[in-house]
Amino acid sequence: MRKPARPTHARGSRASSDVSARSSAGASESQNLRDETSRNIQWFPGHMTKARRMMEESLAAVDALCEVLDARIPCASRNPEIDRLAAGKPRLIVLNRCDLADPDATKRWKAWFRKQGFEVIETDAKTGKGSAAFPPAIRKLLQEQIERRQEKGQVGRKLRVMIAGIPNVGKSTLITRLAGRKAAAAGDRPGLTRGKQWITVDEGMELLDTPGILWPKFESRETGELLAVTNAIRAEILDREALAAGFLRRLALHYPEAVRERYRIEPEADRSGYELLEAAARKRGFLISGGEADLERMANTLLSEYHGGKLGRLTLELPPEDSDENAVSDPDFTV
Repeated sequence: MRKPARPTHARGSRASSDVSARSSAGASESQNLRDETSRNIQWFPGHMTKARRMMEESLAAVDALCEVLDARIPCASRNPEIDRLAAGKPRLIVLNRCDLADPDATKRWKAWFRKQGFEVIETDAKTGKGSAAFPPAIRKLLQEQIERRQEKGQVGRKLRVMIAGIPNVGKSTLITRLAGRKAAAAGDRPGLTRGKQWITVDEGMELLDTPGILWPKFESRETGELLAVTNAIRAEILDREALAAGFLRRLALHYPEAVRERYRIEPEADRSGYELLEAAARKRGFLISGGEADLERMANTLLSEYHGGKLGRLTLELPPEDSDENAVSDPDFTV
């Protein structure tokens, strides 16, 4: 859930004796690390500039825009530039990967987006669950436009919808489901869809696929971490142990049962992410010479098991109106 705080600890050492030292790092060192992390996530691959330009030029040719989001991180997976680029266009929000998200949290997100004036559906593009709701949702969204065209005798004119989203949220997989064929290259690494593609969904609807694009700079370090945890950006951009420690701390605060069941440790509220990571490593028997906890191996295992769905259905942030219940005061995990 959103607003649990994140680690500001030193990199690299796996020694358990360093855990307490990292937890009590001074303000000046923490600021330096925050600055370093901020620099690390200020990136904008060159091909994304071209993709953004293509998207701007193509908007005039479409009737609506469909924004595909990761249901686990609906806010962090939204490109803030789309609001500016698509101003005035009817919008459909697709909460994809709903099979990996907390069902109760997904309901809250759907209600929140509808309050903002969007049509919303939830899908699991890999299995096709929910994808049948796409064409009816678009036609409902464009009902007035459809009626105007019918009045003008433009009965055969197709509805055109742009599909947009950041990398690796399942856009291509969703399009494949909607088109019933391999219309767009799908994969589990960012940046596989390139170029301009029109795909026919049915006799009355066409989709314009667009490459996944991010924005030039993440204003929030939390956004970068959530995107890295869910594989929307390369996790290597951030320190892997710090990323895993922050993630485990987040789970301990909001999904303590998942931590207990999977790692057989007690997720006390006063334990830092590094302390939890060390405890989990020891429980798994991940040790290095001298009996020290292998935090690097545990970090890789934690993130791999999360990506594999072994921790259950988890949503890592809630709608803005619920932000107070997400807030946490912890000097080791500052927002």
